[in-house]
Amino acid sequence: MTPRLTRAEYERNKGEGNRRALRALVDAGTVPGLLGYVDDRPVAWCALGPREDFSWLARSRLFRPVDDRPVWCIVCLFIDKNHRRQGLSARMLEAACAHAAARGATCVEAYPVEPRGDDMPAVFAHHGLASAFLRAGFTEVARPSPTRPIMRREV
Repeated sequence: MTPRLTRAEYERNKGEGNRRALRALVDAGTVPGLLGYVDDRPVAWCALGPREDFSWLARSRLFRPVDDRPVWCIVCLFIDKNHRRQGLSARMLEAACAHAAARGATCVEAYPVEPRGDDMPAVFAHHGLASAFLRAGFTEVARPSPTRPIMRREV
């Protein structure tokens, strides 16, 4: 729920309140993201939706709109630590792009991390790694900071 709320809203509803808010989104017909499974176990998560669904993007100094195109945004990409480095990120991104396209999107945008070295803690990579987005056909369209490209893929 973090990308959909202000920090104050998230903190005020921490725990059960945010779980209820996510459930309400789903009950209202919103698909907040996709789950990836291996052997019937959920091991991957990709949060996405139209840019206007994510209030933190409207407040972000780094991730201002590149242009006036309507885009769908991938705001979180998480792979369980026991399933990393197996190509799941790229597969989740393929599924996310297909999901967005099926709902009318023509462009998917993301804000991954490009680590400066190999020792970046996973907790800082919850937006996904730029290398996975490149493998999934995304291209860099802007770079608001040295480690944070804005990447897009036409769908």
